[in-house]
Amino acid sequence: MDAAAAKLAVVEASNALADFLRAHPDAEAALTESEEAGLARVFDANAFDLNAAWKANLLRIAAADLTGSADFKRTSVALSRLADAVLARGLDLAREELGSTEDQTRLAVIAMGKTGADELNYVSDVDVVFVAEGDLELATRQAARMIQIVGPATWTVDAGLRPEGRHGALVRSLDSYQAYLKDWARTWEFQALLKARPAAGDLELGLEWLAAVQPFIWGAADRPGVVADIRDMRRKVADSVPAAERRYEIKLGPGGLRDIEFAVQLLQLVHGRGDANLRVRSTLDALDVLVARGYLARRDGEDLADTYVFLRTVEHRLQLQRLLRTHRVPDGGEPLHHLARTLGYTTDEGFLAAWRAHATTARRLHEKLLYKPLLDAVTRVPTHELRMSEAEAAHRLAVLGFNDPASALTHIKKLTAGVSRTATVQRALLPVVLHELADSPEPDRGLLAYRQVSDKLGSTPWYLRLLRDGGPAAVRLARLLGTSRYFTSLLLHVPQSLRYLSDNEDLTPRPREETTVGMRQAAARHSEAKAAISAVRAMRRRELIRIAAADLLGLLDDQGVGLALSDLADSVLEVALEIASRDVADAPPIAVIGMGRLGGRETGYGSDADVVFIHAGTEDAHRKAAAKIVDSVRTLLASSTADPPLVLDLDLRPEGKGGALAPSFAAYRRYYADRARLWERQALLRARPVAGDQGLQEEWTAFADEIRYRPGGLSEAELIEFRKVKARVDSERLPRGADPNGHTKLGRGGLVDIEWTAQLLQLEHGEDESMRTTRTIPALEAAAALGHLSRADLDALSEAWEFVSKVRNDMTLARGVPRDDLPRSGPELAALAQTLGFGEDTERFLNHYRRLTRRAHEAAQRIVYDA
Repeated sequence: MDAAAAKLAVVEASNALADFLRAHPDAEAALTESEEAGLARVFDANAFDLNAAWKANLLRIAAADLTGSADFKRTSVALSRLADAVLARGLDLAREELGSTEDQTRLAVIAMGKTGADELNYVSDVDVVFVAEGDLELATRQAARMIQIVGPATWTVDAGLRPEGRHGALVRSLDSYQAYLKDWARTWEFQALLKARPAAGDLELGLEWLAAVQPFIWGAADRPGVVADIRDMRRKVADSVPAAERRYEIKLGPGGLRDIEFAVQLLQLVHGRGDANLRVRSTLDALDVLVARGYLARRDGEDLADTYVFLRTVEHRLQLQRLLRTHRVPDGGEPLHHLARTLGYTTDEGFLAAWRAHATTARRLHEKLLYKPLLDAVTRVPTHELRMSEAEAAHRLAVLGFNDPASALTHIKKLTAGVSRTATVQRALLPVVLHELADSPEPDRGLLAYRQVSDKLGSTPWYLRLLRDGGPAAVRLARLLGTSRYFTSLLLHVPQSLRYLSDNEDLTPRPREETTVGMRQAAARHSEAKAAISAVRAMRRRELIRIAAADLLGLLDDQGVGLALSDLADSVLEVALEIASRDVADAPPIAVIGMGRLGGRETGYGSDADVVFIHAGTEDAHRKAAAKIVDSVRTLLASSTADPPLVLDLDLRPEGKGGALAPSFAAYRRYYADRARLWERQALLRARPVAGDQGLQEEWTAFADEIRYRPGGLSEAELIEFRKVKARVDSERLPRGADPNGHTKLGRGGLVDIEWTAQLLQLEHGEDESMRTTRTIPALEAAAALGHLSRADLDALSEAWEFVSKVRNDMTLARGVPRDDLPRSGPELAALAQTLGFGEDTERFLNHYRRLTRRAHEAAQRIVYDA
């Protein structure tokens, strides 16, 4: 190697090494010296000289790297050999300081991570663990001092991968390691052991340790909890970088190094137990074996290896410049120009285009690596490369989260059987679908539903085109089917609605006016009432699919869901009333008053529609006609059909169940003037006209405002009555056996607690126009703005209401049936936690729920009882 060329290359690429050369001109000889001579510098160094010896070796390695004399693999191996040398020298120096010798205790330094895999970076932690036999206390002092010597002078030495992490003993015996791995180790710890090798100290003891841990590593995929651990690891990788930074990250961002390393290591864990050839440490070696042994197509393996080398080379160049640990590509300016030049690109855009292409390859092959061979195993694709058996495919599916891998394989076979265009598209698409399903709460149920949808739509051209070219549609479909039984049951009857998934615009809930017009037009095509209402209910199903999908995909918050579901119910009631009124003689003007969650525009997926019908008739014939129409509306909307019913609850009408189905407005006014109790006045706070005659709606609103928003608020007697009723609700309405800390509706800090608090504030201060809303959160916000509610109490009540509403809706979405109480434990609780963004950490979810509801309950108690 030409010394001048080597020096120029290093100085241009690394400010830090250029500074070192200027300060130590005698180190220039290191640029062209042999590895043996370079490492001799380390072994001859004292603690003071160790840093200079290390940097001289970095000069040697960087010179070979930057001039093309060494490729990425040779560079990483050279860095790893240098790490071995500094660890060995550090241990020698530690023993000298402590006045001990290697004969007094056996201590082995085990390299982990990239050091263990011979894939070390220029700047990185050197991950190690220690194993000893003999005097463990002396071995611990030696190990601790070695870390103190090596770290400040060279690479930071990190022993955090040891059993129990930083809280565990620094040094363990061989027997202690085995006991820990047998009873306590998690899946990630076995994954970390894939890279382990003896690096310094007693290498014979290190090899004994390595042989002892092998059975634990290769049996890890059969351990209980492995699926949850793997999901958790994948999720932590995805969440470890802030969203705004991911686009610049070559390690942890989408299509980054961790995507490749994770997938390769997972395949090693799954298949290495039965195939010893996969028991290799480096990522590139593992990729070679995966191809050679038929677990990965040759072209895919080559593409992935090229991408891995590209990303690692970028990482090397980034770190060389200032010898700082970084994985972030500069977002512009001179730092980006410098990086592009050292990588051989003449323009920044040339480098960025190459990076984008490699990141796309990594993302695509990350899924393909895990799932494509499954398809080949079950479809018997003729190839000399891929030869995974069905048993191996089933085992991989089990590890990836499928509880019934045999059934999953059957579905995959059916979806991909034959040589039709449909089968071809499914073979290309299923790796993506399976990848998404594996991260969902119910992958088995989701795959079954995906097959059912595909069977129904068959070879429909638009369906295949949507799956192949519809952007996020396929991934979204898989996520929804694996998450929500409610969505799945709706979609299976009208699978054509999955067209909505390709575009966020199509997932935006339609305005009430637009929906009403569409339903009215659909009903007008049918003269018979049952056929007309069937058309309306079919449209409602499609809108429910739209709303549920938008909700589950994070495009709607819970208040948006309540508004969308309430508007949809309003439209249905409007058109149903028109259908039921057809050809009814003497029909008077009728208005429908929404109450409860419908009136508050806070409808949930499992909510009945609380309504009151009133009419403006004065004759007996009017009363009979109104009753006939109301009964018809209720029957039409509740009848058993393929479409979900809209169940009407009329119990909040005057006199309750004993009162007229549709009282006249005159009778309604007399009732509220003479006999209505405080709770009925309170119920009007969430009431609004939702359908029917416009004039009657306006008359009702003017009357209701007089009743619910009285000047001066509540009298002392009324306040006492309010508190008594609230106490009775708290003590008597909670179902027997229900957990008061886990009931979303009636529990402490649940929806009723918060809503009654808002309603008390409205009863007290309703003379102010800003308090006149039927919705809970706006009422609380108005009270805070007027000074009737502290900022802290507003935050406590609002945060709890929104989260508890979300939990309640998500329980219905997940199981397909309404539910108010949290699951106590088990798969349902884990699935709920996952849907809400807590992974499978049920304890964290429950603690969050209890913290919010406790704060809300305390605020409610202060406002209701201490005001």
